[in-house]
Amino acid sequence: MNIRETLRTRPWLIAVAIVIAVSLWMVTGTERPQSAPAEDATERAAARPEAVPVVQTRRQAAEPVTRTLSIYGRTAPSRTVELKAETSGRVVAVGAERGARIDEGVLIVRLDDRDRAARLSEAKAVVRQREVEYQGQLRLKQEGYVSDTMLAETEAQLEAARTELRRAELDLQYREIRAPFAGALQERAVEVGDYVSEGDPIGTFVDERTLVVVGAVAEQHASEVHEGLRGQARLATGQVVAGTVRYVAPVADQATRTFTVELEVDNAAGRLPAGVTTQIELPTGTVLAHRVSPALLTLDDRGELGIKVVNAEGRVEFHGADVARSSADGVWLAGLPDPAEIITVGQGFVAPGRLVQVQGDSSDTALAQQERGRAERLQ
Repeated sequence: MNIRETLRTRPWLIAVAIVIAVSLWMVTGTERPQSAPAEDATERAAARPEAVPVVQTRRQAAEPVTRTLSIYGRTAPSRTVELKAETSGRVVAVGAERGARIDEGVLIVRLDDRDRAARLSEAKAVVRQREVEYQGQLRLKQEGYVSDTMLAETEAQLEAARTELRRAELDLQYREIRAPFAGALQERAVEVGDYVSEGDPIGTFVDERTLVVVGAVAEQHASEVHEGLRGQARLATGQVVAGTVRYVAPVADQATRTFTVELEVDNAAGRLPAGVTTQIELPTGTVLAHRVSPALLTLDDRGELGIKVVNAEGRVEFHGADVARSSADGVWLAGLPDPAEIITVGQGFVAPGRLVQVQGDSSDTALAQQERGRAERLQ
């Protein structure tokens, strides 16, 4: 019997042969080491050294600078008063228009005389009468013709007459409303012909010859500000003027947790406007700081603004931005090592603690470019 005839009559032998072949293949496959490829990959990875990033740095020393506390506020008159009528009458004259800058004592509004002059004359006459009566009874008292009670009654009548005279004098004086101090008439509520009663508003008068810049200082800096501290104010109009702190609130605002600060500024010439946005700059001490370009500042994983430097071991360090002062030339950062190896190129690609390779001192840093551009513009 040949093989073809055998397979035709016994087809199950084909299935047996296939099973045996698959079994042999599986047995021989499991005998090969499975960890060899993984081990080879690990060995190749270990053999390949990790690439050390290259950064450019600027080595610079700290310089003493005056730490400046910046506070945003607004200018306001140092004094504001509401003028009101102290007697009744009709307005017969106006001495100052709205916005007028006038000196102390200048007439603003005059009321009519009515019967004030007559009542004053009457009060003077009554006083003279009471004085004569008192002097006469005083002589009679010495002779024993007047008792102490009668003399005291006459003296009381004399004092009452003098009181009425003073009232008449004040009533005549109150018909003229004058400037309480040198300043400006911001608003006037009456015109000629208006009738006013005692207590009615006449106008608003402000002392704009001395301005105050009102701002709020955060509670962590409140201890650095005190009365008498000299500073300067930068107005939104571009004007810069010196001033002195005249007031620091003793209690923080409950809503904002800030302390109100007032910087007093001289405005005798009247060139400074009131009510404009202003930045107060107060020097609070001298510290060692590095001047850097704002372009070198970066954020860490927590969102804190700061700058990256390279330490003596060649690793990256992140320092939070403690801004001592800021200007058009850059920002001054305190708290950095002295000297500091500041990363100027590549700071965005290295994390704190990473080992880096310094490619020499960068001679073309962002700060150098900024300084060079400013010099070219001046030329």
